[in-house]
Amino acid sequence: MNPIELIPTYYPVDNELKNILLTHSESVAQKSIEIADRHPELKLDTTFLYEAAMLHDIGIFLTDAKGIYCLGTHPYICHGYLGADLVRRAGFPRHARVCERHTGAGISLKQIVEQNLPIPHREMIPESLEEQLICFADKFFSKTHLDREKSPEAARKSIAKYGEEGLERFDRWCELFL
Repeated sequence: MNPIELIPTYYPVDNELKNILLTHSESVAQKSIEIADRHPELKLDTTFLYEAAMLHDIGIFLTDAKGIYCLGTHPYICHGYLGADLVRRAGFPRHARVCERHTGAGISLKQIVEQNLPIPHREMIPESLEEQLICFADKFFSKTHLDREKSPEAARKSIAKYGEEGLERFDRWCELFL
């Protein structure tokens, strides 16, 4: 089975939410592949990058984010691990890791505990280069302004709101991927 075939399982109706998911995910996928193509020395798996980028936000429908037509019950921060659970159950554990680890610039167990975040108590920091690249590319695209890509400075400003740890990771990714 193609992992992308999971999308219509959870988004069977063509509506604004599905459009947001697909448009945003396609932008993240294309940026990931463009960066991979510019860095052949990193030997990134572009097929996996595309598939995982298309699935990274699959859990948003389970959250309460009415501004982007998500009518679920969980806080938005939960979309990563909730999507990971769906993707893992479908038999794609590597793709599920991207779902779980892309929120912010990754979330450490220390941050989860200190900030009392409503997500499982485990490390959720991207590890593989592909996980890191998709997380990085995701920071350049919002779901509320689908028609534009953020500059690195604007992405950095968005991440800065959540603390120094993620900002340091983002800065390292800028050096690695840009």
